[in-house]
Amino acid sequence: MIAFDLPPVREAHEPPEARGVARDAVRLMVSEKDGGSSTRTTGRNGGGSTTRTVGENGGGAITHHSFTDLPGLLDPGDVLVVNDSATLPAAVRLDRLAVHFSTEREDGSWLVELRRRVRGTTAPYAGGEPGEWLPLPGGATLRLLERETPRLWRATLDRDVPAYLGAHGVPIRYSYVGHDWPLSDYQTVFGVRPGSAEMPSAGRPFSHDLVTALVSRGVVIAPITLHTGVASPEKDEPPYPERFAVPASTARLVGQAEGRVIAVGTTVVRALETAAAGGGGVRPAEGWTSHIVTPATGVRAVDGLITGLHEPRSSHLLMLSAIAGEDLLARSYEEALREGYLWHEFGDLHMITPRRFP
Repeated sequence: MIAFDLPPVREAHEPPEARGVARDAVRLMVSEKDGGSSTRTTGRNGGGSTTRTVGENGGGAITHHSFTDLPGLLDPGDVLVVNDSATLPAAVRLDRLAVHFSTEREDGSWLVELRRRVRGTTAPYAGGEPGEWLPLPGGATLRLLERETPRLWRATLDRDVPAYLGAHGVPIRYSYVGHDWPLSDYQTVFGVRPGSAEMPSAGRPFSHDLVTALVSRGVVIAPITLHTGVASPEKDEPPYPERFAVPASTARLVGQAEGRVIAVGTTVVRALETAAAGGGGVRPAEGWTSHIVTPATGVRAVDGLITGLHEPRSSHLLMLSAIAGEDLLARSYEEALREGYLWHEFGDLHMITPRRFP
């Protein structure tokens, strides 16, 4: 896994709109892999403006753009697969604790994380006992059942959780975001199925105008659903099982793609690679996925990825290495730091894709 230090100045502390930048005008770094087109890809058209190209020898080219350049960076017939999960206001605050609701289980219980409230943000909390009852705002009661992982509890609430969160919850945020922002700032234009504890943030820069431009270009947009759980920013744990669905229409579009298949977000990669894990291409699938993409597993369903910039030691970097190769990924992150890109859910974007040929 690549290693680097992330200085606080490179963290996005607020939505781009609060910095005077339109949602779709954040920066986009493009890392093009050498080795030509994927086996799925047929032809290529030129296009896409660049500010500068670096490091073309040694495994790929790195270029810099505005996210609004994306239609020109894609070809007719390329398929963008997006996550249509919408974000829940999944954090409930008590006087000294916060409860982050993560994932609903089949039996109606929920995975939750308990966190200490510290100086306007939260930190890990090691307390709690099986059978303990926690009074929540609005007269609700949360009962802790058992630990699911070292930081997550299986718990039950004495009322419907999504409705309760709608009345008493706020979006989850971590210490690098200084204060609360409205739930609308944590939604994407694709989000129509509420269920994610944290925003599928790679889809955030897409605007309605940009989606229209992509469709006019001949780019196909297809949805999957993967409801994200709560992150582990302090411990960088691997992802735990998450609920997903790859519909038959998307499986068909991916299988029949005339161009590249590019996932918008690591959640999409996880869903598609789960649906392709049995071999024979992507098939309709739904349920729970524990699949973790690494250089050892490789990828079968996707050619490229649009994603944010990930923290040092994040397990997502293994997935990016599987798609880009470690050398190109390391050079890309060095370049992002040198060029002043911003990290986290309100930051800039990175696209990894096979090199286009005229």
